[in-house]
Amino acid sequence: MASAVGRPSGRSPVTRSVTERTLIVGSASAILLAACVLPLLWPLIGLATGGRGVDLGLIADPALWSLLARTLVVTAAVLALALGIGLPMAVLVARTDVIGRGAVLVLHAFPALLPPLLPALGWFHLLGRQGLIGNEASTAILFSEAGVVLTLGLALAPIVTALTALALWNIDPSQEEAARVTAAPGRVATRILLPAARPAIALAGIVVAALALSEVGVPTFLRARTYAAAVFARLGGVDFAPAEALLLALPVLALTAMLLVAERWTAGGRSFATLGLRSFRKAPMALGPWRAPASLFCWLVAALSAAPVAALAWRAGWDGFAELPLWIGNGVSNSLLPAALAATVIAIVAIPVGHGLARRDRVTAGLDIVAFAAFVAPPALLGVGLVALWNRPETGWLYGSWLIIALGYVGRYAAIGVRAFAAACAQLPATIEDAARVFGVGYGSRLARIVVPLHARAFIGVWLLTLLFCLRDLETATLFYPPGQEPLPIRIFTLEANGPETVVAALACVQAALSAIAVALVLPLLGARAAR
Repeated sequence: MASAVGRPSGRSPVTRSVTERTLIVGSASAILLAACVLPLLWPLIGLATGGRGVDLGLIADPALWSLLARTLVVTAAVLALALGIGLPMAVLVARTDVIGRGAVLVLHAFPALLPPLLPALGWFHLLGRQGLIGNEASTAILFSEAGVVLTLGLALAPIVTALTALALWNIDPSQEEAARVTAAPGRVATRILLPAARPAIALAGIVVAALALSEVGVPTFLRARTYAAAVFARLGGVDFAPAEALLLALPVLALTAMLLVAERWTAGGRSFATLGLRSFRKAPMALGPWRAPASLFCWLVAALSAAPVAALAWRAGWDGFAELPLWIGNGVSNSLLPAALAATVIAIVAIPVGHGLARRDRVTAGLDIVAFAAFVAPPALLGVGLVALWNRPETGWLYGSWLIIALGYVGRYAAIGVRAFAAACAQLPATIEDAARVFGVGYGSRLARIVVPLHARAFIGVWLLTLLFCLRDLETATLFYPPGQEPLPIRIFTLEANGPETVVAALACVQAALSAIAVALVLPLLGARAAR
């Protein structure tokens, strides 16, 4: 009797904590299962069972493999250009005294917030036959594989710049300061800074490669044949053949696995260890006589990034903006609603999954692999899977509304949110959480009272980052958006062929303004959290 005095009723704290963790991680797993796993596996299972009657000999067509090889060359060239621009830009704006580095970073990064199709349209209005500075030679270059490489390389380079700069801002300054005593700035950058940021560079490279490999809008507009466009062609228009599209996607799935292995190997198993939101206050490196040429390089890159957006505004003119009410429809709300919901779901899922990933938990590491596979896999495969799963009478409430678009966004971009939140969690030791666990604080309470408050800035950043990725998305929702509910990028893509050029350019400017407004509204919240 006496031994029972003061004994807590019910389950022990350890049991409660395990139950809470099972429920929370299980709920996150269920969301990723519905958004990532089932859409990828469902059509593949149907293809494997032979229920679709597709000619398996299609995969042996030499022309197909030739197209895949050319696409891989284009992807490699885009990656090389993005790294060649992004890495020096990251070092210069994050760690040196180049002139106006803040403004340079803003101008350079802005195109990354837009669907790559929009910069392609801008370059057309600059370099096309009737462009501001266009001629026959510039038009021939633009409408070729070289044009695809240049357009995508410039559009995706800011991703490399941003992720690498974020890592450089968070590197412990002790080694850098010691190296500065005897080494020139260039040697410090190549021997100290960039090797320390290797996980961030690897992640940026994988993101760029995945986006370039799956891009449909730019190659279609610039009339260059790529593998992703060939797969997409089997899913649109009169040649609708989803079974053939799935078969063609199989080699890309193999590349997906290779990209994941390459990312883990290149990063040395530390996919997020240097990507937190902590910031060491370090005086920038003085470039001395190299300051002027370095600043010139940065401003030239910034000008190249801003030029296509400025060209779109020029082409729209007063007439294009005046006609917007007749053409825009519900494009803004059709973009914002699913993007905001998807960003919210991803940010919530990222808390347990990203936290577990940072703490080397095997279950959440498996969930990260699943989410990353959905990000790297062809968007067409994800789209076909979502159609096959949800296009049925009992789920018409989901498939017939913008909720299906949000679900597709969650499946495609969950990996971005998980990796970003894991990056923040990895920056702080687990001692506080361990102490709370020793005193019987449950898993859910530790997340709510310790992890989220400590990483509130990261949570807001994850929401903004995934919102921007969803707003710029073109390929994912193209196959399954409900009638009359197409997001703005899809509306621009469909109007580009037959709509008035001025109106299409004006719609592109609205898309750019939408992303800019989202950043302007959320960044003060990040600044306020940082000030605390």
